[in-house]
Amino acid sequence: MKHWVRRGAVAWLLWPASILFGAVVFFRRLFYQLRIFKSHKAGIPVIVVGNLVAGGSGKTPLVLRIVEILREHGWKPGIVSRGYGGSTAAKGGAPREANIASEPAEVGDEPILLARRSGCPVWVAPERGAACRALREQHPECDVIVTDDGLQHYALVRDIEICVVDGRGFGNGFLMPAGPLREPRSRLSSVDAVVAHANADVKGYRMELLGETLARITDAHDVRPAKSFAGQKVHAVAAIGDPKRFFLQLARFGMQPVPHPFPDHHLFLAAEIDFGDGAPVVMTEKDAVKCKRFAQAHHWVFRVNASLDPAFERWLLEKLSGSKAA
Repeated sequence: MKHWVRRGAVAWLLWPASILFGAVVFFRRLFYQLRIFKSHKAGIPVIVVGNLVAGGSGKTPLVLRIVEILREHGWKPGIVSRGYGGSTAAKGGAPREANIASEPAEVGDEPILLARRSGCPVWVAPERGAACRALREQHPECDVIVTDDGLQHYALVRDIEICVVDGRGFGNGFLMPAGPLREPRSRLSSVDAVVAHANADVKGYRMELLGETLARITDAHDVRPAKSFAGQKVHAVAAIGDPKRFFLQLARFGMQPVPHPFPDHHLFLAAEIDFGDGAPVVMTEKDAVKCKRFAQAHHWVFRVNASLDPAFERWLLEKLSGSKAA
């Protein structure tokens, strides 16, 4: 939302509502800390990857890299998500497994991407505790759970909290609805680690999202260097938290992107990515999941991977080992 960027008239008009929202956030967390509200344990270590602002910030690539690190060191991770954007995310929705055959309208786009890229079991439910129980029942070999989002979901006890901050920072610094914050910025001081993505102003472990190739959506074996599209006009489609970041990535390879931003988690119709001129259409991997059924030969996906500060890997494994011992 535009008024989340600066403290203009609309933001100040909504400021009283954000004070009320802040009071609810404060007392809700306090009641969980005092055990007035009940929290549920998963029975195995839980790593929560979340953020403070509404919208995406690079959590999903970070989750993928974390489970990759864990598997490299002998852990057997499972992934839990709310499944935002899918019908399962509705209040009271029953846990269900997400896999490459799932429908984005049912389980959301990110869980399908997580299942495809990670090779780990992925379960979704609005109540993360229920998703954890279902995952453990169906996959008893799992010995650690990583949640994609859920920093504010205090009904699930967590062993490690990781907060991602991207290039947008904290917007105008107001809580919702006057600003983008789900919790006050001071919440950063209580998490176990901060991962800063494209943000040099925030102290924490550094993360970059790196990609070098485009893959044809209708033929995953047709993979080409992104620089081979240099000088070409491309329609850049992005329904992520910060579409501008994606457009700039493509421009760095010499492409001439025509930007087509959509709301985060937007469920596409075929007509929305048909621009009538035959020029390449390039989209994020999360969006390609939702467009695969009606993709055409000139539709391409730009795949990225999270590159992390090596110190983060050492910290994570030490922290997790301590959590398991406790």
